[in-house]
Formats: sequence, C-alpha cells, structure tokens
Amino acid sequence: MSERRGYRSKAPTPALERLATYFAALSDLKRSHPETISSADIEERTGINAAQFRKDLSYFGEFGRPGIGYITDELQSRIARILNIEKIQPVLLVGTGNLGSALMGYPALRVGNFQIVAAFDNNRQKIGRRLWNLTVQDIADLTNANNDLHAKIAIITVPAASAQDVAEQLIQAGIRTILNFAPTALRLPPDVMVRNVDFMQELAVLSFHLPDNENH
Repeated sequence: MSERRGYRSKAPTPALERLATYFAALSDLKRSHPETISSADIEERTGINAAQFRKDLSYFGEFGRPGIGYITDELQSRIARILNIEKIQPVLLVGTGNLGSALMGYPALRVGNFQIVAAFDNNRQKIGRRLWNLTVQDIADLTNANNDLHAKIAIITVPAASAQDVAEQLIQAGIRTILNFAPTALRLPPDVMVRNVDFMQELAVLSFHLPDNENH
C-alpha cells in the first residue's frame, strides 16, 4: 500500500490543500538550495502556522529529524508522493474560451507537475486552431484521444448549460477527477471526485467582509 493510499482516509481535504501550498513553497525554495528547513521557515514562507504544518504532516507518518529539521529535498519528494505528483500528471481541458485559454498558459500548473495535454471544444471556429502548444480538438474525439493520453484529471471551463454533458463524456473517456469552473452543480457517480471553483461565491464572501463604509 502506498504512502498516499495508506493515509487517504485520515487526511481532511484542508490538509491536502495546505500540502499543495507547502509543495509550491519548497519548489520555490530550491532556487536558493538550502539543505534543511524548519517549520518556522515554512510559516514565514506560507503564512501557515508552524504547528498547523506539523499537524498536517502527521497525517502521513513521521517527518523531520531531531535537531536538524526537515531535509528540503526529502520533504518535497514525500509531499509529491502523497499528492501523486512525483511525476507529470496529464490533464484534459474542455472549453477553450478566455478562461480555458488562460489556464492553458498558467505557469503554476507546471510547477505542480500538472500538464494540460489536450484541449477540446465544440465550437467549429475553435477546433483545429493552435492554442499555446496544443491544437484544439473536437470534443466528439475525446474518448479516442484519451485512449492514448491516459489522463485521469480534467478541467471544465464551459457554460453551465453544457457542464453536465461534458462531465459525463469525460467519465466515459476514463476521467476520475474533475476541476469544475462552470457555475453549476454536477450530478456524477460517487467514485468521481469533483472540485468546484465558483468565482461568484468567492467574491460574494469577500464582499461580505468589506467594512460597511467601503460598500458605498
């Protein structure tokens, strides 16, 4: 049983979100080549409390060495294995409008070992066009394309009315996890993991926290 699978049922989703933050910080830190790092260093770089950092790691076993701290490369490698990003994770993208195009060029994906390997659309004016380093494909060819790519992750950036149908096509093509930017709830089998990104929801929460005198 892998380190990731062995602790999957114990780790809450917020801890996994923070692990991704730690991984990004360690990737940035490698430019200065420090051999070791402390939990206080992580707090300084991420803003996440050192005690929280240690608790998050505790879900996945023993980390660090007494009197030394954490070996930087070792810590990053273990977090990568836990998150299943020790190697490139291929990602499909459906919807090549403004948001989809922006995500294709988003450099942080490469830092996290995610690579958009194919982009799909149903708009005849977009199919066949070159976008970043990929040619936009017809969504009708989704399953055949993924037979070769073997991606398990997909990003949906289509209008809400199309999202459910797109998600079902992705599942038929072998996708098991979906990042959904469409402002709608997807009804999918329980073995398919969906993460929803709702810009309106996030902005509404920020608006709620504005001081009253800044609302006028």
